[in-house]
Amino acid sequence: MTTRNLTLATAAFALTFWAWNLIGPLSSSYTKLLDLSPGQTSLLVATPVLVGSLGRIPVGVLTDRFGGRRMFAIVCFLTIVPVLFLGWANSFAGLMFWGFLLGIGGTSFAVGVPFVNNWYEPARRGFATGMFGLGMGGTALSALFTPRLVEHLGRAATHILMAVALAVLGVIMLLFAKDSPSWSPATQPALPRIREALRLKATWQGSFLYAVAFGGFVAFSTYLPTVLHNVYEFAQSDAGIRTAGFAMAGVLARPIGGILSDKVGPIRVLTAAFAGAALLALVLALEPPAELPAGAALVAMAFCLGLGTGGVFALVAKLVDPASVGTVTGLVGAAGGLGGYFPPLVMGFAYGRTDTYTIGYLLLAGTAAAALLYAVALRRAVTPTPNRNAETRTPAPAAHH
Repeated sequence: MTTRNLTLATAAFALTFWAWNLIGPLSSSYTKLLDLSPGQTSLLVATPVLVGSLGRIPVGVLTDRFGGRRMFAIVCFLTIVPVLFLGWANSFAGLMFWGFLLGIGGTSFAVGVPFVNNWYEPARRGFATGMFGLGMGGTALSALFTPRLVEHLGRAATHILMAVALAVLGVIMLLFAKDSPSWSPATQPALPRIREALRLKATWQGSFLYAVAFGGFVAFSTYLPTVLHNVYEFAQSDAGIRTAGFAMAGVLARPIGGILSDKVGPIRVLTAAFAGAALLALVLALEPPAELPAGAALVAMAFCLGLGTGGVFALVAKLVDPASVGTVTGLVGAAGGLGGYFPPLVMGFAYGRTDTYTIGYLLLAGTAAAALLYAVALRRAVTPTPNRNAETRTPAPAAHH
């Protein structure tokens, strides 16, 4: 039962993330079709990320109230509408509007973390959230298959196919998924629960770290096709293949980050992840030749960011009471998504002014270095305590609930 629910949650996460990332892999064709500027292209790519980020806050609260089984189905069903209409949108305004609503698909993350957490004891929650994180592979699937499906079926038929898949999976979640016996609906009103979650140090610590780790991953996954097209002149499908490779490296690293966090502690995992990301961003700032070293550096960057995402939620799972995990996950997940919203805008602005992405990479290096220093400071601040109230305020590497 535990494995089945983890598998179903991961599948739902992957499919909704595929839907969430439908625009990014097709960005070069939209740019050509509508003669978009670099700034317009980056705004188009980033808009679903914004809504998928902020939407995680109410969706996390609703998951605490109604359970992951129902919320997964609701997210699948609601995402069908923008997916369908995007298939026929042929104006910048239309793409922006339906791209805005497409962000609903990105909120599924805030459903899955509390859902799978409740099926596992505290000592294995790093593993559980890490394995669930494989669903980030939906971005890789989108990068790899969306351009090819459009080439063979057309854009409208591709979006219809995705809508059908979402409908089927929503029904499957209702019929075969089950909320954990240990889960009970939260009865406290939403705003007090959000205020309570915002009082926890773990919420703010996790939010900053996740904004860098997951934000970096999302920004690359959505905007990398544009970068590869502009810098290395790859065709849309070729850029999609390379973006899929990037995304898969990050996806595979996430469960490794969760498992390592169970063994050596999430702070150590985060320290290594951000150190690697900072160094690799400096390499990419030089805009080296394609494949080697640029391709290798991008894959390594994805691996570091993936480790970081696994480490952050292993930390959150250990620190936060299970009854509040959905609310905290919504807040931390929103911060992570917002971290992925701004980089494409910055990259588009920088490219439009300088014809290079160097400034964007240098800003990433600086941000990763700041996260590294913060993780090091957190390691010093972490002190085990038997007091539950202290646990929820000060990170403890082995908190049990």
